[in-house]
Amino acid sequence: MNFLWIILGMIGPWQIVLIVVIVLLLFGGKKIPELMRGLGSGVREFKDAMKEPEKKDDNKANQ
Repeated sequence: MNFLWIILGMIGPWQIVLIVVIVLLLFGGKKIPELMRGLGSGVREFKDAMKEPEKKDDNKANQ
């Protein structure tokens, strides 16, 4: 966890602005919402998949 704070501590406001500008140049303004929707659905599917084993274990315990 400390490593993450070190990495995030190295990123300043100008670096974030530069990253945003590069992303806009690469993908364009119209493509970014589509990319974010895809990222969000991927995270949602991952969370659902993480919950599935718990549900299966609960069903086995009840039987």
